[in-house]
Amino acid sequence: MIAATNTIRVPIPITHGSAEGQSYLVLEHLELGSRGDAKLLGEQLAALHRCEAKSYGFTQDNFIGTTPQPNSWTDDWVTFWREHRLGFQLRIAEKNGFGSQLQSLGEKLIDALPTFFAGYAPQPSLLHGDLWSGNHAFLTDGTPTIFDPAVYYGDRECDLAMTELFGGYPADFYAAYRTAYPLDAGYATRRELYNLYHILNHANLFGGGYARQAERLMQKLLVVAGVY
Repeated sequence: MIAATNTIRVPIPITHGSAEGQSYLVLEHLELGSRGDAKLLGEQLAALHRCEAKSYGFTQDNFIGTTPQPNSWTDDWVTFWREHRLGFQLRIAEKNGFGSQLQSLGEKLIDALPTFFAGYAPQPSLLHGDLWSGNHAFLTDGTPTIFDPAVYYGDRECDLAMTELFGGYPADFYAAYRTAYPLDAGYATRRELYNLYHILNHANLFGGGYARQAERLMQKLLVVAGVY
């Protein structure tokens, strides 16, 4: 899907299938490094985000890590984020034994979601969906490439937010992105809301330390929303 936009380099799939109960995917081999044209990466990500749809979601469900990620088409962004992102992760967390405080804070935050979107209605942009610092690199000539996506159409701020979650991207990347596609003033607050999804997912994948981090972040967001 991302490759078809001709906006940013991705590894090209060669074949995929299953054997003996296991799935496999074969991609082209790329020589990758950690240094390259970060400015171009910002410009190309902005171009990817200008590929838009009429609704939020995707043609199929996929995964974020090994966690299922539902992508049913939804016309309202707050509803999509409530039902298919935060609400979904909170339901998994409850099954995993993260109850009480996490669930109580989560319910309050879900009720307060419209507060974070007053006067802001994002376009459904094509997203990488899992764009942390480990999911981009550069070819030997400096060309940026991204990989291991969890694609869907959503608020482009979600991708930007995750680039800041684990270590961040180079300053040239952010400057180039903002020049090519300026961000709304409310991004700094929604960044925390969007990254909560990934922190909850890490709690569900890896355990309790992330659950406590999620609780602290939800308390912070509820203070911002004026309900805590």
